[in-house]
Amino acid sequence: MSIPTETVPPTLEPNPTASDRETAERLLAGRTRIESELAKVIVGQREVIDQILLALLAGGHCLITGAPGLAKTLLVKSIARIFHLKFQRIQFTPDLMPADITGTEILQDAEGGRKLTFVPGPVFANMILADEINRTPPKTQAALLEAMQEHQVTAAGVRHALEEPFFVLATQNPIEMEGTYPLPEAQLDRFMFNVVMDYLPESDEVQVVAQTTAGAPAPIEALFSGDDVLKFHALVRQVPVAEEMVRYAVQLAASSRPHQSGTPDFVNEWVSWGAGTRASQFLILGAKARALLHGRAHVTVEDIQALALPVLRHRVLLNYRAEAEGIRADDVIKKLVAASKPPVPARA
Repeated sequence: MSIPTETVPPTLEPNPTASDRETAERLLAGRTRIESELAKVIVGQREVIDQILLALLAGGHCLITGAPGLAKTLLVKSIARIFHLKFQRIQFTPDLMPADITGTEILQDAEGGRKLTFVPGPVFANMILADEINRTPPKTQAALLEAMQEHQVTAAGVRHALEEPFFVLATQNPIEMEGTYPLPEAQLDRFMFNVVMDYLPESDEVQVVAQTTAGAPAPIEALFSGDDVLKFHALVRQVPVAEEMVRYAVQLAASSRPHQSGTPDFVNEWVSWGAGTRASQFLILGAKARALLHGRAHVTVEDIQALALPVLRHRVLLNYRAEAEGIRADDVIKKLVAASKPPVPARA
């Protein structure tokens, strides 16, 4: 999912304002600088970086799956610095309580006596890294996931709005599963992408070792602000998309549902539950962000297909037969994309 080096600002609709054009130009001009800043501390992982940036621009949350020591925390923290966002890392453990995330009320002295005062928890930040989210009980997981959905925290019946923009990037360790609390499918569905972070090629790993055992890296420069990110959110939603592209995204997600009309045989054989409507929404929203970063004024089939894996892999639940045959969710999604029919442009 590489981004070309030469692009032109896209034409948005309807009737983009001068401010919209300026925002698009700033994003395109700053794209190369974002990559340069990240290159100071991150080697490789281009596809992972692209997907996290797309989620950031679209206003979605990410689930990052990868083994320990692959620089997940460093990557998220670096992106937060580039966009000048307040960053908080929460280490999820079995004894973590909901109040440890959202905050709690404490009794303080005040004029006329004592009163309860709400003390905000670490969730009151712009970018949250929920490290090893599957190591904490469901009650604590739900406290974070409610904040993700509603962008607010309720304490003692009082609602406290979270500062915008608000993103959650949760990590999972795919190796150690003992003593974990896997996220239910309904909660997984709230994450826009499931980004898989794999081991680096040997040449990149050599560069990482040489770079991290030498002097301290150059500091990362802030290129944007939280207000800029909110403008990017609005800009992404203005990218036009043809009806046939929306229909293609809907059909792609629907084809993952077993025992439906037109479902491929391999889905009926391997899948017990498929993706819902939110998958179609995220396919289109992510495709709009991708089109904008490529300097295009419209969404293409390639945009949708490029995001099929991160959008669908945590929404397709395989059955025991697939597991017995060594079939992965990624294998099913790749076959779905290969079997999908590109949309036919609508006639005027």
